[in-house]
Amino acid sequence: MKKLFKSDTDKKLCGVCGGIAEYFNIDSTIVRLIWAVFTFFSLGTGLLVYLLAALVMPNFPSN
Repeated sequence: MKKLFKSDTDKKLCGVCGGIAEYFNIDSTIVRLIWAVFTFFSLGTGLLVYLLAALVMPNFPSN
């Protein structure tokens, strides 16, 4: 079963978009563009959602 984690290798700020991209097996640039467009058209709500996701999503487990 796949689990959603913040990315520890593909991150610009907190690794949220990189983690989502790894989970869905797509390019992180696509996720970042979609997130940026969502943030723009939602008048900043995407930024709040990103911050909440950064707090809620667990870090990738390091062995």
